[in-house]
Formats: sequence, structure tokens, C-alpha cells
Amino acid sequence: MSGVSKLAQFGKKHIAKGIGRSTELVIDKAKGTYVYTAEGKKYLDLTTGIGVTNTGHCHPTVVKAVQEQAANMSHGQVNIFYQKPMLDLIDGLLPRMPSPKLDTFFFWNSGSEAVEAAVKVARHATKKQNIIVFQGSYHGRTFGTMALTTSKTIYSAGFSPLMPGVHVAPYPYFQQWSAHKADPEKFSPEWCGEEALHQLELLLKQRSDPQDTAAILIEPVQGEGGYVVPPKNFLDGLRKICDKHDILLIADEVQSGFGRTGKMFAVEHFGVVPDILVMAKGIASGYPLSAIVSRKEIMDKQPPGSMGGTYSGNAISCAAAKATLQVFDDEKLLDNCNVRSEQFFKGLREKLPALLPEGVTVDIRGKGLMIGIEFMGVPYGFANSIAAEALKLDTIILTTSIYETLRLIPPLNITKEETDLALEKVVASVAAAVENLKKA
Repeated sequence: MSGVSKLAQFGKKHIAKGIGRSTELVIDKAKGTYVYTAEGKKYLDLTTGIGVTNTGHCHPTVVKAVQEQAANMSHGQVNIFYQKPMLDLIDGLLPRMPSPKLDTFFFWNSGSEAVEAAVKVARHATKKQNIIVFQGSYHGRTFGTMALTTSKTIYSAGFSPLMPGVHVAPYPYFQQWSAHKADPEKFSPEWCGEEALHQLELLLKQRSDPQDTAAILIEPVQGEGGYVVPPKNFLDGLRKICDKHDILLIADEVQSGFGRTGKMFAVEHFGVVPDILVMAKGIASGYPLSAIVSRKEIMDKQPPGSMGGTYSGNAISCAAAKATLQVFDDEKLLDNCNVRSEQFFKGLREKLPALLPEGVTVDIRGKGLMIGIEFMGVPYGFANSIAAEALKLDTIILTTSIYETLRLIPPLNITKEETDLALEKVVASVAAAVENLKKA
């Protein structure tokens, strides 16, 4: 048995079984677009820790900032001090917000915690309790966010009773909307968006009266639900409904934020400003940090002491986040993201459909380097088989959603040559999975 296998077995024995894992690799080093096993084998990483290391693994600018901060101050507890790394980070974030009205921050550790912080703010500010989420949403796995997550039952099964006051509305997932599947020529994504808004209005009349509804919580581009991009009219309609009924609009940009979609935040594609913006993952290039931002008049309704936490806005994580913003500027990451996005989409749309057998179709969708590839007309497990074939080619890709969907999440500074290589590996993996399908 190899050293790596022994290490993996050790991990399997002593790490909680409840953690799902897509590979049995033991990673010892990571740099840029690649990770390396304990034995030194190199893998092309198209996962970035599920959209976390947007600047690539161990970016030297981020590493330097972390090293310097660790030698200066590792922990400046938020309930005791103002600490300079957090103030510097806020100064860097303010001009990047979708609106100057989003000017007051609260920092926490993880995306789930930030979502819960947003719910706390919304309930306190509105004096209302209900939260509306959308089918296919993923907002976390803590006790509060389990109730808000609807992408898969595994995230909450067996843990009831969950947080009350949560209602679920349809998300305009065009490819899986039943009317579209029945007659794809007749219905457009915009029709789907209007129908989803109609269903939301019904929910407000039948199940959660606006006077009881604190917030509508949405991923502007769904993550775990399948990398689904809604039509623009849907986000526009949500903003109007919230304004009409005095409901706060919360945008969960944990996965879609920090340049992942080619803009700093996905809401910018739709021209919609939320009342509360939730961010995490790519904010600090791999260091644990999350945040919410809202208008000062909303945030100031909470009394001192109602928010906080031991590690909220950790100094080292804040330094990593400020350095991450520096990388965005120095390397023009948004520009590169959009150029590489065009390269990915062009290559995938040219090559994948030709590989598929009769009766199988593919939807290649997303924005920026948040790319979803859904296969329809294939048996259950087909996407997993593609990921398995990719691993044989020293490439790591992830599946997502309850449907047969792959997601590509490369770093935003991936090069042209690395993108060509990634396309080669993905196409070869799909081709191998199709051949296996034909033999089955």
C-alpha cells in the first residue's frame, strides 16, 4: 500500500463520515492552477476549492500579506478592538460595491454564518419573521441555513425540526421547467422568469403575507443548484416586488461573487442592487472570511452586542482579502476572466455536442468562469462518470445539482494555455464517458 493510500485510509478512519468527498487524493501542495499529491503527482484543478481560490492557489501577493500579518498580529477580537486590517479591507471594498449605499459591513468566518447574519439583520430591521428562498438554492449547512437550502435533501435530511418561517418559491431554471420540456419552441427564458414571478406573487397571497415577510433570499446565479443563470426580467421583478411590499432583498453571492461571473458581483449583470449582499469564498483567496454589507440605516437598527463572534473578521484573513483585491487590480483579473470565459464557452460549444449520441443534448451555460454543463437524456451518474474519467487524466472537476451537471470553476487568472489544456481534458473526459455509455 502506497504512502498516499495509507494517509487516505488514516483520514477515512478519523475524519467524520458526514463529509462528502469527490476524490481520495491526499493533497500536500498547491500552486496556481495545480494541486500536488503527497507523492508529488500534479493535477489540473478546475475546482478552486469550490470557487474559493479565485486568485489561484498560494498567490505570492496573498502569501506575502499573510506572512507579514501573522508576524504582526494574528487576532484582534472584533468585540474588543477596531483592528487595522479590517478597516483597510473595508476601505478597499467600498468602491467595489454594486452601489455606494451598501456601506456598512459585518464580518464572520463562513458563507453559512454570513447568510445567518443577513437573516438576523433582516428580521431585526423589519420586525417580520418569514424568509422566502428559491427551489434549488444552497445557502449552507448550519442549523439555520439548512432550512434555507433546497438544492439537495442530503443537506438537511434527518436533522429536523429546522428553523421555521421559511417558504420556497420556484426559480426560473429554464431547462428543467416543465412547460419548456413539454414544448421547448414555445417558451423562452423570459417567459419562465415571468411565470416564476407570478408564482412568487401567489406565495405572498397564499402562504407568506408581505406583512410577515422579512426578506427574499436569492443566489443571483445558482451554485449548487446547477449554475443556473436567471433571465434579467426575473431579478428586475424581484426588486420591484420587494420595493412594493417593504421586503428586503438579500443577494447570496458566496459562490458568484468576487469576479467569478466576470463582474465583481453577479447582481451587476442584472443592474439590481440588493438591500443586503452576502459574500465569502473568493473574498480572501482561501482564508476563512465572510461578510455582509447593507445600508447603514438597516444595520444600525441592531443594538451593540447582538452581533459578533470570536473569530469574526480575523486579522490574517482580512489581510489576505485586502491582498486579494490588490491582485484583482494588478493583474486585471476581471478582464482575464471574461477573455478566458469566451475561450471556454467557444471551445465547449464547438466540441461537446458532436460527441454526444442521438437523443442526448447538452446545455452549456453560466457567466464568466462560473460554467455549468448539463447533459440531458443520459442515465443517472453520467456526470459523475465524466468526473471520474477526468481524474484519470489528472484533472479535477466537480458535479453539481440533482441533475447530470458538471461545473467548471478555474482560477480567474488561468492562462490561455491552461484553458486550452482544460478544454482538452474536459472534452476527452466526456468522450470517454460517452464510450462507456455506449458499451453499457
